This record gives sequence, structure tokens and C-alpha cells, in this order.
Amino acid sequence: MKSGRIIYIACLITLLGVAACSKNKFDINSNPDDVTDGSVTATVLLPAAQQETSRLLVADFWVLNWWMGYGARSGSYQTRNEEETYQFTNNFKMEIWNDLYRNATNYNLVINRANEAGEGFFEAVGRIMKSHNFQLLVDIYGNIPYTEAFRGTAASTPKYDTGIDIYKSIFAELDKAIGILQDNDAISQARNPEMRTADLVFRGNATNWIRFANTLRLRMLVHLLNGTTTTTTAPGIDINEQIAKITTDGFLNEGQSAHLNPGFSGTKPNPYYRYYHTNESGTGAQNDFLRGSEYAISYYDANGDPRLDRFYVAPASGHRGIRFGTPSGDPTLEGNFLSTIRGVGLIPEGAASRAWIMTSVESLFLQAEARERGILTTGPSAEELLTRAVTESFVWLGLTQADADEYLLFNEGYPDVDYHAPSIRPGQPGGGIYTILSQKWFALNSIAPYEIWTDYRRTGITYGTAVGYVSGPTLSVDPNRTATSIPVRLFYPQSEYNYNAANVNAEGTINVFNNRIFWDLN
Repeated sequence: MKSGRIIYIACLITLLGVAACSKNKFDINSNPDDVTDGSVTATVLLPAAQQETSRLLVADFWVLNWWMGYGARSGSYQTRNEEETYQFTNNFKMEIWNDLYRNATNYNLVINRANEAGEGFFEAVGRIMKSHNFQLLVDIYGNIPYTEAFRGTAASTPKYDTGIDIYKSIFAELDKAIGILQDNDAISQARNPEMRTADLVFRGNATNWIRFANTLRLRMLVHLLNGTTTTTTAPGIDINEQIAKITTDGFLNEGQSAHLNPGFSGTKPNPYYRYYHTNESGTGAQNDFLRGSEYAISYYDANGDPRLDRFYVAPASGHRGIRFGTPSGDPTLEGNFLSTIRGVGLIPEGAASRAWIMTSVESLFLQAEARERGILTTGPSAEELLTRAVTESFVWLGLTQADADEYLLFNEGYPDVDYHAPSIRPGQPGGGIYTILSQKWFALNSIAPYEIWTDYRRTGITYGTAVGYVSGPTLSVDPNRTATSIPVRLFYPQSEYNYNAANVNAEGTINVFNNRIFWDLN
């Protein structure tokens, strides 16, 4: 991804291609020449940008499913060298940088076009979604271009802002967005005539967008809590002050996930289906090499967790995973003998399934942790929020509350499931925060692996050991692996060194194993 002026030009190319897709809200066969930067409006830009967000969240982060213990490469395929050996170049996963910046640029354009037209609803949603993208960028790369990222030729080599300063700016952006959404005139149907059709996520529901903003704020505040304490890792950010800004509309709760479905079908498939099952041509999936990991398959099974069948599809012989980094060549570990990550819970309607941006499941786990750590001081207890989060995970995946109740009862006394369980192994934790983080791991498989990676980095949690299960996430077993830990960040892409050299070099030599994000003190 090129910076400054080149970032902007690249984003216009994406805009003209992606925004054209939304002429009929999801017409992937539209002619991109029909749309120009000068004529495009917020109502055309927003649905395309929302759909692109849902796409990049499932298409770009599959490697984190490996690192967090959910998936692995089929034995039918050769080694994925960088992912499995951890010997990276600056071009490793550069699509994450590229896609998030392009998407954020389109949201920035939504903000500008909406502001010019007096469309307050669209401006507010643009601010929230741009903030969402930058929260992810900071949590992956640390210091990045922000204040000068969209100034075009006025800042062709944009400076790098610190991660903590960007967090502060995001909090301010959320304040602005919520203020607009609370202004009935600014978000009126008269000023925003297409708000119910162009907003693919909440269909013009301002209250749900406020809940989304509150949940995003809570996600960031939870990230600032280090280890198993309430110690903040962000000097200058007053967590209590930020919590006090959470409006009475609350968070995304049961049934309030940020989903979208602009008309997915076999020829215009849901992003997850397209990348992991079958593409629009019916010729297979781009990521057909992905299979369930031995670690996850066995752990779900050991707990009698029915979500196993909602995340994975078993071969005829029954569920089986493969160890991450296993060399190819063993015919018993080829793809047909392994569970695939195409479970019906993720794509319940096949190609026509809804896509997601942020789920109610994640929100409830964030609330449970915030309550447990004492930054949320009123409302339901941490235990109640945890139980609701587990139940919502089951329901979101197509199971029932009764299934969740049975699962919780079956695992009573084990701290990876039971909030009140005492320590059952010397030197290992009991319930409480360990249970919340463990259950979040079980629930967000393939849905939000970037959030699980953040939990792993900021808390130092080792899943499984408290109940005598194999410690995880597990490192690759590739014989060429030299690293002894999972990366804690990604490299800046090579294009930054080519086109924004002075600013990126000022960040020093990056080591992906020890140059931690500002909130990561473990």
C-alpha cells in the first residue's frame, strides 16, 4: 500500500470499482466507468464500503485462525512457508494494510460527501466505520499514518501518529458520531432519504449505530487493560471518563449483531462462503487448503461442545484435525480425511448467508470482561454477562439455549467453562477472567480471530492448561520453524519503505516478535 498521495490514488481505483457494485446495492456486474469521484454520493459509497468491510474481515485474517489454534493447512498442500515458519518479508499479508486503508478512505469520502450534503446519518456512520478500520490498523501495526493519511498531494508522505494518539482520536470521532446520531434533525428521513436502503447493516436505525459505537469504544477500553488486572496501558486516556460516555442506549446485545446481506446468492456469494466454500463461478474456494486444527477439534470434542459441528464439517469418518505446520505427504492427513472450516453455523444459508462486521457475541464477552475487571460497575454481573455471551454464541450459530445450558452443566467445575470453578491444577487459574477469555476463544472461531489474537497478546493467556488440556495456541510444527513464539504484530508493507521511507524508517527496525503494540505489556 503506498502512502499519502499514492494511498489516495489507490483508494480512488477501489472506490470506482467497489462503489459501482452498489449501484443496485450489490450489482457486481456494473460498469465501473459509470461512477466517478466527482459524482459519487454517500448513499452510493456507504453500502459498497460496508460490504467491503465484511469481505476483508473474513478474507484477510485467515492466518490468525492458524496462529490462534483454530485452523491448519491440509496435508494435500505444500507448506505455506511464511505462515508456518514465521520467517516473514515486508510483503507478508500486505493485503491487510492495503484493504483497511482503502476501505477507510472510502469511509472518509462518505464523511465528506455526507457533510457537504447535510446528510448527518451517513456522516455519523462513516465516522464510526472509519474508526473501526483504524482501531484494527493500530492493533495490528502500532504507529501508522492517520492525521495526514487522506490529504492527498498536501501530504504525499504522511507522518506516522502514535497508536495511543490514534486511539484518543478515535474516541473523539465516536463522540462526534454519537452526537450527530442524537440530533433528530441531522438524521431525519428528509435529510437522509435513502438511509433505510443504503445502510446495509442497521437499515437506518440510529440507536443500533450508537450501540455499535459504544461497543467499539468498549472493545478499545478492554484492550487497554493489561494482563489480569485493571491497570491501564494508556497514559492520558481516562478509562472511567470514557466509560461514562457510554450512552444509555448501551451495547450490541442479543440479536443486535452488525450483519449485512445485500442479496447474497450463488452468483454473488457471502464473503465467507466465497473464500472457504465455493466462489461465484462454482469452481471451488480460494482458501480450499484450510482445515480444522488438531488442537481446536480435540478441545471442542473434549468439552462435549456441540459448536464443533457448527464451525467445522466432518468427513465421513468423523471429525479430525491436523497439527499446524504438519509436512505434506502423509496420505491419512490429506484434505478428504480432515474437518473443514465451513460449518453451517458460519454460513447457515449457504451462499445466501448474512455477513458480519461485529457480533452480539463479541459484545457480550467484552461486557463480561469489563464487568469482571471493574470498569463497568453497574448492570448485570460478570457471571450473568458471561452466561448470556455463551448462550448467544450457541444461538448465533443455530443452536439453542437448552444446548448452552446442557454444555455449561456438563463442564461444571472446569475453569475453562465454569465461572465459579476453583483452580484444579497447581499454579493454574480458576474461573473468573480465565473463563471469560477461554469462552471467548471457543465462541469467536473464524468470526473475529483478530480479537482473539489481541486477547492473547494483551493478557498472556494460555488456553487449555488450567484444565489439563494441551497448552495453546500451538506453534507450527514445521521443521523449518525457528521462532519460539507467535508474532505480536505485523511488518509495515514494503511499499511504505519505497514511498514513505523517511517516516516509516523513523519507527526503527521492526521485529514482529518483540515490538509490541502500546497496550501489550506482557
